[in-house]
Order: sequence, then structure tokens, then C-alpha cells
Amino acid sequence: MDTHDTHHHHGNRVEDFRLITGAGKYASDWNQPGQLYGYFVRADHAHADIVALNTSAALKFPGVKHIFTGADALSAGYTKAPHALTMPGRNGTKARAPDRPVLAHGKVRFVGEAIALVVADTAAAAQEAGELVEVEYRDLPCTVQPEHSLEAGAPQLHGDVPGNLAFEAEAGDEATVKAAFAQAAHVTKLKVESTRVSPSPMEPRACLVAYDAASATYNFNVVMQGVTTLRKQISQYTNVPEDKLIFDTRDVGGGFGQRTVAYPEYCALMIAAKALGKPVKWVATRVECFLADTHGRANIISGELALDKAGKFLGMRLDWINDMGAYLSPAAVGHIRNTSVCMTGVYRIPALYATFRVSLTNCTPVGSYCGAGRPDIAYVVERLVNQAAAELNMDAAELRRLNFIPPEAFPYKTPTGSVYEIADLPGLLKKALKLSDWSGFPQRRKQSAAAGKLRGIGISTVIENTGAGNADKDEIELRLDAHGIVEVHTVTKAQGHGHETTMAAIVADALGVPHERVKVVQCAPGITLQGNHVGGSRSAVGAGSVCYLAAQKLIEEGKALAALELKLEPSQIVYADGEFRSTESKRAVKLAELAKKKTVSVIAEGKFGSTFPNGCHIVEVEVDRETGLTQIVSYSAVDDCGAVINHAIVEGQLHGGVVQGAGQVFGEHIVYDRESGQPLAASFMDYCMPRAGLVPGLRGEEHPTPSKISPLGVKGVGESGCTASLPVLVGAVIDALRPLGVKHLDMPLTPSKLWHAMQEAQKAAH
Repeated sequence: MDTHDTHHHHGNRVEDFRLITGAGKYASDWNQPGQLYGYFVRADHAHADIVALNTSAALKFPGVKHIFTGADALSAGYTKAPHALTMPGRNGTKARAPDRPVLAHGKVRFVGEAIALVVADTAAAAQEAGELVEVEYRDLPCTVQPEHSLEAGAPQLHGDVPGNLAFEAEAGDEATVKAAFAQAAHVTKLKVESTRVSPSPMEPRACLVAYDAASATYNFNVVMQGVTTLRKQISQYTNVPEDKLIFDTRDVGGGFGQRTVAYPEYCALMIAAKALGKPVKWVATRVECFLADTHGRANIISGELALDKAGKFLGMRLDWINDMGAYLSPAAVGHIRNTSVCMTGVYRIPALYATFRVSLTNCTPVGSYCGAGRPDIAYVVERLVNQAAAELNMDAAELRRLNFIPPEAFPYKTPTGSVYEIADLPGLLKKALKLSDWSGFPQRRKQSAAAGKLRGIGISTVIENTGAGNADKDEIELRLDAHGIVEVHTVTKAQGHGHETTMAAIVADALGVPHERVKVVQCAPGITLQGNHVGGSRSAVGAGSVCYLAAQKLIEEGKALAALELKLEPSQIVYADGEFRSTESKRAVKLAELAKKKTVSVIAEGKFGSTFPNGCHIVEVEVDRETGLTQIVSYSAVDDCGAVINHAIVEGQLHGGVVQGAGQVFGEHIVYDRESGQPLAASFMDYCMPRAGLVPGLRGEEHPTPSKISPLGVKGVGESGCTASLPVLVGAVIDALRPLGVKHLDMPLTPSKLWHAMQEAQKAAH
């Protein structure tokens, strides 16, 4: 397949004009005739019994139609939230999943948990009445630190989850790791935290549910990342059959994994819409998004790396505590599955062993967020490698080169049982060292010192699993209409990824027709195709590959139809550039003419395993000694995402991922008060988002090794930037402060944290 983008060389995406002129349609833009408005009354205590709930004053408020509570959730039977920790745990144990009524009943377990749903004629009336709902609480002791919650004597969240331990798992082989450590010349030890963050997409969550009594169907206008996973999970939560759940969504303003899952609010709105016989609409405030949308990361990892005297890696041992908040989110699995798949990083580490403990706390539940565990494992592995290099006084790039999985070892079966597809790690490193002028760093460090700044350099080389997914297969339908337009139907849903451009390009290039003749339709209501939602960098690999297969299928179908018209055998027909012709006949049949009488439709399918994009990022930072402020002064990224369909989109995905990583490294952090369990960062006043200018002038180069898993040769790209940027940025800052004696820091690397670390180091030095 031709991967250069002839039509889109100027980088414009099909969707851009609609989105930047305000012609997009987001979840809160939908309205239905006669709709009512919902407002959720939320817990303001982290852990408490609900002694009494008084709605009488609120019910009298003008315009209020009804108030739904936990009793309604129980009578509907909407109490068993779906979760994904379905694999067998340690010693064959199963996950302990607590019940979660869609409106809290009897107890609240985190600040922001929905207790009641007020439905009124207007959004303002619903909110004002909501403030009149009286809740009497009996406070219970709370636990907001995942390690603390696993200790004996910690407050217990759920009667059926003893010790707040929801799940225990392991990966790798303990005995071989013991043996490897026994013969090690050097062991590097490190404990790091991948901090709890709020994914904070630009579009707040919103949902409008309309119930049709005649057909017993629920119609949703909701933020989502594809219809299949969301529909299945809502069905599991409510026992409403999947074919009775219909979704209509146009534009989605960001997702990052957070929009995939079935939230309790959506199911509570179903109860209201059915009971009242009217559509009910809810739009979240930004504070609600901070409190009730799933958070990301929240991992505490203790790691040990064993090396021989030449610096070769012998074994690695990791102990994870995964904080899942008060309940298991339906997306809670990535932190275990993805971290064990990529546990070896880009290195040949013969012996690996990891233990995982899933801890429940009185905090917002944690779900997937940009990488879902992949950045976390890259973070701990790369931090260990950097620390080992410092302890052995070796060049960090040299230690990596020494331990890379060599090109001839691919496909490489890891000690945890995954198979890395193909990568050229030495080539990647060589290109990155050149792009960043690695060898010129000591000179630049001197120049910075002369200007009173501490300069540091960081490097990360990472690999991550993408694609795969949990659907049986990915399906795409192509419909050719009488005007010669090809409609591409998919159940994936972009949230800013440019799928309308990318998928149209794949089909148009395969058919040899202009890009504007191809139109991508995502998640049309009532569509029954199978396929994965958008997430895990899988869309180009899965749905994109099937777009290519569907185009081939349309050509074959077209040959049969053209043969009938030309009174020839299909084998005598050749196709090129939108025309079917044969050597036997002067006549040609245009693709556009085939559907004059009726639409021509084909459905193609494919099932693809994981691809393994990889990359090497090198960063230089300057830290101001007086203020602790960090400036990124150079960012070089060399990435292998396989064949590229649209360079501008790949570059945009990379930039976005790098900035998301930088956000977590330098500021974003959800913090709770340890005594009360109150969130201390629930608005953008307290939660520091990355600003424009945080990552200036990112220099990027591609270093593709084409994937064998996808017929297009593509590998995922959506999460690559984030996976590499977390460790590289932290590594660069620690390198800057290491001469002062600072050996370890945890995110976020705020000016205050760095200033204090420098002060402490100076005191210790005197």
C-alpha cells in the first residue's frame, strides 16, 4: 500500500473545518422534544453511613418532577458494576468485586459518589432543588493511601473485600529471579509512584437518555470512544439486552481511555427516563468531572534490577500496588495486563517476576488513561536502568545498547509470555543520539552552569503493546451509493484522532479514487457490526487494516458486477483508478456507476494481535537553582510506529502524548486530605494542567520497521509519546540535580519540590 499522503500533503484533516468553525455536535448539544434535566446530589463525605435522606423540601421546589435514590437503584437491580479483572489471580484466586448501586445506598465511599438524581423542567431548577436534599451522615474512618489501606487495622470499605484487597496477581517466574539475584554483581533498588491524575478531556461528560416504551429501547446521546464496549457494559450493569441500547454520537472532545466505560450516572438516567416517560439530560460540571470521572495511573512500584559485573541485566523483580479507588472500574485491568506484557521493556532480561496487589481506597475509582499501564511499566523500568547507570558510573545510552534485544532476536518471546513483533532498537538509538547531539551535552552543561542553571539530560527507550482489543474481530462495512460515494461504516469513535481523514485515505488509496469520494461514518445508530472501541492505540491496526481489506473486497465484488455488464468472466476484468476494464473490450465501467440501481455493500473482517511501536526520546532540561523551575530546552523523539498513513496526524498524536506525560511530570496531581478524605485538587485552580510552551520545539524523526501483523504495516501511535515522556523527563531532572547529591524524586516535579530537594541536599553536603 502506498503510504505517502498525496491528497493531504498540507496536513489538513477532513474534520478540521467542521470542528474549528464551531459546527461540531458534542454530547451536550443534543436535545429531544419534551426533555427533562437531571442533577446528581453527590457525597461530600469520603466514608460514611447514610443515616437519613430527606427529599421532601426538594420535591416541593417548582419544576421538580421526581427524585431518585439508592432505593430505586436497588429495585431496578442496577447494583453489579461490570469489571475487567476476570483473569485468574494468584493461586487461581478470583477478583473480589464489591457491589456498586448506580445511586449510593446505605453508605458512601468517596467524595463525589452520586446519592440522588433530581429531575426537573430546567437544569437550574434541578440544581437548586438538589441543594435542598438533606443527607444525614455518620462518619466512618477513611483511607486514601493505597499502602495504608492494605495494612492490618485499616478502615474497611466493603464487607466482602477483606483487607481492602480486591485482587492479587503475579507474572513471570519467582524461582529463576531468585537464582538471577543470587549471582548478581550489582543490584539497583528503587521505589517510585506513578501519581494519581485526572484525565481531564476538554469536553465534560454528558448524557441524554430517551426511553421508547413501545420498543423497550433506550436511546443515548453520550460521550464515548466507540459503541461496542460501552453498550456491552451498560447491558451487564442493567441486564437490558444490548439490542435495546441505541447510541447516536457525533463529535467527542477528547477521551484518553476515560470515555470508554459504563458509568453509574448513565444507568441512573435510564431509570429516570423510563419512570418519567420523558428524555432526561445531564451535563457534568468540571468539578463533577474531577470527582466522578475515573482517574488514571495511581500505581506504587518497588523495583529491583540485577546486573552482572559487565553491566548485563540478569533479572528484575517488581512489586505493584494498584490503587483502584472505592470500586473496581470496568477499565481496571490495563494496569496489570499491559504492565506484565511489556515488563522486560526493550531489554533482554532473562528472569522476570512481578506481584500485583489491587487496593481499594476512599478515592474516586481509577480507570484507563493514555497508555493504561504502558507508561507506568516504562517509567519504572527506565528509572531503574538510569539509576543502575548512575550507580555503575556508566553512560546511560551505553548501558541500554549493551542490553537491547538485538534485531535478529525478533519476534522475541519475553519471559512473561508475550511476543514482541519487530523493532530496530540499535538503529533507533543511533538516530536519537545523533538528532539530540548526545555527545555535545557536557559542553552545553558547562554553558548552563555559567548562566547559573543546572542542566540535565535524560534518555528513555520504550516499547508498548497496542492493538489487540477484546472484540472477537473488527468489522468494516463499505457502501457504494448511486453518486459514487463510498461510505465507510465503523463502530470505532474518534475523539480528535482524525479517523475521518485516516480511514478515508486508506480506502481511497486502495480503490485509487480521490479522497473526497470516501466518507467515514462512525457508530451510526443501530449499527450491528462487531469491533473494538477506540483505545490502546488500536484503531489503525484493527479497523484501519479492515478498511484496506474491505476495499479489496469491494474491488472483487465490483469485478463480478462489471463482468455482468460487459458480458465477460470476472477473471478477464482488471481494475485501476476507479475503473473496471478488460483487454477484450473497448468499454470501461466506472466504480461510481456500479451502484446506479442499488447500493453495493460489502462487510470485511479481521482479527489482529498486538503490534509493538517503540521509540527513543532524549531530553535536556535546565533547572533554576533559585526557584526550582524546570525548563525543557531540547526534546528529541525518534519513533517507530510502522508505516505512516498521514504524517501530520502521527506528529499531532506524538506531540499530544508527550505533553500529557509532561503534564503528569511537572504538575498534574490528584491529592486527598489523609484525615478527611477530601480531595484537595478538584478544579483547574488546584490541578495544574500543561500549558502551551511547556514542551517547546519538539524535534521528531520516524524510524519505521513495518509491522507484519497489519496488512498496512502500521503500528499504533496514540500512546507512544506519553509512554516515553514520563521516564525521559523525570530522568533529565534527576540528572540535573544529581551533582548536588539528589538521587531520587517522585512526580510531580513542581518548583517547590525541586527547591526543597536542592535545599536539603545543600544542608547534607555541609
